[in-house]
Amino acid sequence: MNKEELQALVRDKLKDYPFIVVSNREPYIHSWVGEEIRCLRPASGLTMALDPVMQACGGTWIAHGSGDADPDVVDKDGRISVPTEAPRYTLKRVWLSKKEEAGYYDGFSNQALWPLCHIVYIKPIFRQQDWETYNEVNRRFADAVYAEIGEKGAFVFIQDYHLALLAKMIKERCPNVITAQFWHIPWPNYEAFRICPWQEEILDGLLANDLIGFHTLYHCNNFLETVDRTLECRIEREKHAIVRGGHSTWVQAFPISVDFAEISARSGREEVTKEVDRLRHEYNLRQEFIGIGIDRLDYTKGIVERFKAIDLFLSRNPRYEGRFTFVQAAEPSRTHVDEYKKLNEEIDELVEEINWRRWRSRWKPILYIKEHFTPFTLSALQRLASFCIVSSLHDGMNLVAKEFVSSRADGDGVLILSRFTGAARELTDALPVNPYSVDDIAKAIKAAVIMSKKERRTRMSALRATVQENNIYSWANNIISEIAKFQFPEG
Repeated sequence: MNKEELQALVRDKLKDYPFIVVSNREPYIHSWVGEEIRCLRPASGLTMALDPVMQACGGTWIAHGSGDADPDVVDKDGRISVPTEAPRYTLKRVWLSKKEEAGYYDGFSNQALWPLCHIVYIKPIFRQQDWETYNEVNRRFADAVYAEIGEKGAFVFIQDYHLALLAKMIKERCPNVITAQFWHIPWPNYEAFRICPWQEEILDGLLANDLIGFHTLYHCNNFLETVDRTLECRIEREKHAIVRGGHSTWVQAFPISVDFAEISARSGREEVTKEVDRLRHEYNLRQEFIGIGIDRLDYTKGIVERFKAIDLFLSRNPRYEGRFTFVQAAEPSRTHVDEYKKLNEEIDELVEEINWRRWRSRWKPILYIKEHFTPFTLSALQRLASFCIVSSLHDGMNLVAKEFVSSRADGDGVLILSRFTGAARELTDALPVNPYSVDDIAKAIKAAVIMSKKERRTRMSALRATVQENNIYSWANNIISEIAKFQFPEG
C-alpha cells in the first residue's frame, strides 16, 4: 500500500469524522538556536513512523509541546500546521509544567511503566505522587481532545504507555467517539505486571478502547492473560476480544513499520551523498569495514554488550585492527533519570577504555557520537555501513532495523538483529543474536565481515521485499480497516 491508497481508504472508511492522534512525543519540535527558531524532528520511532501517516490522512495530532520555542510559533489555541514547508495536518500542543513532566514522564512513565514492561532486570519505581501526576496529565490530554471535538463523533488514535488512562477519560466526556490505542512497547506476562500497585486502574483505562494494538501476537496473549487474571471480565479468545461491563475491546497484533519508499529514495539523494563524503572526511572513515549502531541512549538497547562484543571480536581477530571501525550514533535520552545517568557514565568509561587500549596512530575501534542526527545524516551513516547492529535486550519492534534495510537501495549490507525485538519475527534474513551473549554478537560480526557479496545481496533483497510490502501505510490500513468495522455513533 502507498500514501495515495491510504488517503482513499481514509476518505472511504472514516468519511467526515475527525481523525485525532494523541501522543506524548510531538512529531516536530521548535527550538531557539541563537536568535533563530529551528524546527527539528525528534529521535522517536513512534513519531517518525506516524508522521507520514498523518501527512496522508490529515487531521489533528495532539502532543506535549516540549521545545523552548514551541509557544512562540503556535496560535492562541496552541495549534500550528505541519510540516512547515508543506502543511498537511494540524499539531496541537499541550503545555506541561516541569513538575508535571518530572512526575508523569520521568517518573511514572519511565521509572515505573518502562522498566515494568521491558524485562531487562531494572527494578521499577512506584511512587504515589508520580501516579497522581500521571492521572492529572492524562486528564489534561483528555481536555485537549474534548476542546477539539466536543461531543461530535470522532476517531481518536492514542499512542503508547504514557496515556494508559486516556481512553476512559475521553469517553466520560465524549461518548460519540471510537478510540484505538497502540502500545508501542512490550506487554509483560502477568507475573511481571502484577507488581504494579495500580494494575487494575491501568487495565480499566485501556479497556475503554474499542481496539488495542500490539506489535506481536505474543504481547497480545500476555495482555489477555493479564486482564483475565486481574479483572472480572469475559475473554473471547477466538475473537481476541475482552468483554467488561458490557463493552467489548478487540486486541490484535499490528507490526509497525516505516515509509520504505521515502527512506529508500532519500538514501540516493545528492544531500546524502555529500553527507557521506563529509562523514568520511571529518571522522576519517576510510576503513574497509564500518559497522553502525543507531539508538537512543537507553538501557534496553544493549549498547554496553555491543561494545564488549566489538572488543571481543578484535581480540579474536586482530587482523581487523585498523581495517574496522564501529560508529555508534547515540541520541541522549531521559537525562534526568538516575538509571540513564548511570548508563551514560558506564558507556563513556567503556568506550574510553576500549579505545585507549586499542588505539593506534589515527585509528580507534569505536567512534561514539552523542548528538541529534538529521534524517540525511542517518541515511548517510546507513549507506556507509558494512553492517548494522540492533542488539536490544527487549524491544516492542525496533524501527532502526527496518530503516537500515529501507536505506540500502544499493542492495548491500548486513543486519545483525536481536532475537528479542519484534522486528526479528519479520526480518528472518538478518543475522540473529542473543543480545545478552557478548560471544554471540562477536561471532555475528565475524560472519558479517566475511560474508560473500552474493549472500549479502540475497539476504538484503529478501529483507527489503519484506519491509516494502509491510510498510507504514499497510500498518495504518490494517488498523483503520479494523476500527472502521465499528459503527460510528451519530452525533
